[in-house]
Amino acid sequence: MKEQIRNFTETEWFNVISRFADKLGVRVSMLRLIFIYLSFATFGLAFVGYFMMLFFFWVKDCFIIKRKSVFDL
Repeated sequence: MKEQIRNFTETEWFNVISRFADKLGVRVSMLRLIFIYLSFATFGLAFVGYFMMLFFFWVKDCFIIKRKSVFDL
């Protein structure tokens, strides 16, 4: 039973990139490398977007004065 579960998971879940590479006719190592690079690129884009928003909020806070209450006019 344990061997059947292991064989099923290996062929159906962990073999996705190799099956995809076979369908595309590309080397498996090249497709895995592209997948790793795209993963890092998307993580990096999220990081860059976060820092851009942080910068724009900092600039906005420099120009717009926050008042604590209505009576500070």
